[in-house]
Amino acid sequence: MRIKVDYDVCEANAVCMGLAPEVFEVDDDDNLHVLLPEPPPQELDRVRHAVRSCPKAALSLEE
Repeated sequence: MRIKVDYDVCEANAVCMGLAPEVFEVDDDDNLHVLLPEPPPQELDRVRHAVRSCPKAALSLEE
């Protein structure tokens, strides 16, 4: 499973980082970075929750 980000839509509000900080990071310049583009199985539940919780729907998962 791979995380996709629509950077044209993302506002870097850090909801995803709050839910899965091992996977997502928002830097001091408000840029989102995906630290683990292909997260390990133990992170998938939190990643799915972060994707569903994105207020701008900028995140998706590709199987």
